[in-house]
Amino acid sequence: MDARTAALTLFLNRVAGRSQLSDQERAAILNLPGEVTLVEPNRDLVSMGEIVDRTCLVADGLMARFGETRDGSRQISALYIPGDMPDLYSYVLPRSSWALTALTKTTTVRVLHSAIHDIVERYPAVGRAFWRDCTLDGAITAEWILNIGRRNARSRVAHLLCEMAARYERIGKLEGMSFPFPINQTHLADALGLTAIHINRTLAALRKAEIVSIGGRMVKVMDWNALRSAADFDPLYLQFDSNPVSALL
Repeated sequence: MDARTAALTLFLNRVAGRSQLSDQERAAILNLPGEVTLVEPNRDLVSMGEIVDRTCLVADGLMARFGETRDGSRQISALYIPGDMPDLYSYVLPRSSWALTALTKTTTVRVLHSAIHDIVERYPAVGRAFWRDCTLDGAITAEWILNIGRRNARSRVAHLLCEMAARYERIGKLEGMSFPFPINQTHLADALGLTAIHINRTLAALRKAEIVSIGGRMVKVMDWNALRSAADFDPLYLQFDSNPVSALL
């Protein structure tokens, strides 16, 4: 399976998990045309204020949405894994008020807005499914605001790890309670409103408590119940369907 097909299959699974789609509508999504693009680590794919004519679908790697102050400080407001379409909303709002960057070497599929327009016009149910997917992005953003604004460092880190474990499990990349997390401590600090030193100390404490360990670009959850308790994690905001895999929920 090529990168475009693999990415669209993951994306279809994502939207079909929350929307009922016919075989014809599913096939239309899988047949969306797209250009496969490789983005090097720490390179921006979409700049703030840029007017875009295509959306980005993550095929492999890890991307982030971020804002930036005048002095160059960045705040990561979302992480995107394979199967996510970070800027699907750009179809109706093409000037980007946020930016997208690759945290690792990332393979993306760029889908023209014209192709999105065509499928939405032909299949209204697909348009509603895409709209619903955008609301999920908003729900995750709201939870991130709560995480940064009201939780302490330990809970912030634990909550992000719980979320990523649940999302990676959803795409079949949670193995033995381990999942890929190719992100450095500086990126974590930018996502959680903490310093890199504070992130290092918090991860060390979680590891010492035998709750979670991070190494080799992987996270291993040793005690899911303890991690979930530390995070006060409720996956409701992720809007999973009524039959989630029981490994995490």
